[in-house]
Amino acid sequence: MGGVTRPDGQPVPSTPRLFDIAAQAQVSEATVSRVLNGKAGVAASTRRRVLAALDVLGYERPLRLHRRSAGLVGLVIPELTNPIFPAFAQIIEQSLAGHGYTPVLCTQMPGGATEDELVEQLEERGVTGIVFLSGLHADTHADPTRYARLTSRGVPYVLINGYHPQIDAPFVSPDDGAAARMAVRHLAELGHERIGLAVGPVRYVPSRRKAEGFVAALGESFGLSRGQAERFVQHTLFSVEGGDAAAATLLDQGCTGIVCGSDLMALGAVRAARRRGLDVPARLSVVGFDDSQLIAFTDPPLTTVRQPVQAMATAAVGALIEEIHDRAEGHRRGPAQRTEFIFQPELVVRGSTGPAPG
Repeated sequence: MGGVTRPDGQPVPSTPRLFDIAAQAQVSEATVSRVLNGKAGVAASTRRRVLAALDVLGYERPLRLHRRSAGLVGLVIPELTNPIFPAFAQIIEQSLAGHGYTPVLCTQMPGGATEDELVEQLEERGVTGIVFLSGLHADTHADPTRYARLTSRGVPYVLINGYHPQIDAPFVSPDDGAAARMAVRHLAELGHERIGLAVGPVRYVPSRRKAEGFVAALGESFGLSRGQAERFVQHTLFSVEGGDAAAATLLDQGCTGIVCGSDLMALGAVRAARRRGLDVPARLSVVGFDDSQLIAFTDPPLTTVRQPVQAMATAAVGALIEEIHDRAEGHRRGPAQRTEFIFQPELVVRGSTGPAPG
């Protein structure tokens, strides 16, 4: 292997050692032997763990373990700069691979291919299905008939984070309204009485749902009317710069707590506070949304509402596999089965929230 090392820093032998692979996969050496020799009697999940151990340790998989792909599945995502999208992509790709499919990652970027162009390219390559993450299906200004055309061409697909009643496909979403409500309740319990919301453009379904949950929560906690609560909602971009701009406005309105539509926006809100010499959380408490892996290591560690990425990604792949099988068998599912699967988020309290000042 020439210089390749294991996670513990030791060099990787050129020939796979059962002991190392078994320790990494947390299975017996006998199980590793059965997998490497292509023997039956090993659970699919265990087999994946052994193969993953080979990959982690830097061993090349034996040729006998190379499986024929069940087909290509496209994964269309908006960008890679927001860490929540790579987090989704990794789990979706792992899940697809576990079902025997080969994932094809398609990323949009400014000046690059559009969602429609990426879909066209995937169709040209004969994909078996497509997973859309935070795509045009989440934009209420976008034309939903593009997905009807995809359906008419017999391409199964599933959509994550966004809902449109005119699109005939499975949807998977977090409960955005509940996320906003639990963030407001957390800040209210800490004594904050003036709380703002920094969220993305109003045309996006997740933004609207978060705003609706936020407005309802201010009514429940402080008795504010809808009109009064909406004054504390700032629609901007889902970015650090967007969170910074929204926080500046909300600070001018006297907010001591800010709920954000994404973790990147929350980092922007922290930056806006520090530019004014305000300590977080002593003078301003900030709550994010997503909880990607690095967020626990920010300064301060970010209180956030965790999006259930693992469960959502796994459910999306499961729904797509069902769609693929139904198409192959010529079945059409009824409207009751083509619903939106809603997953509950979780509040993760860290260092960016504290008691209201004064």
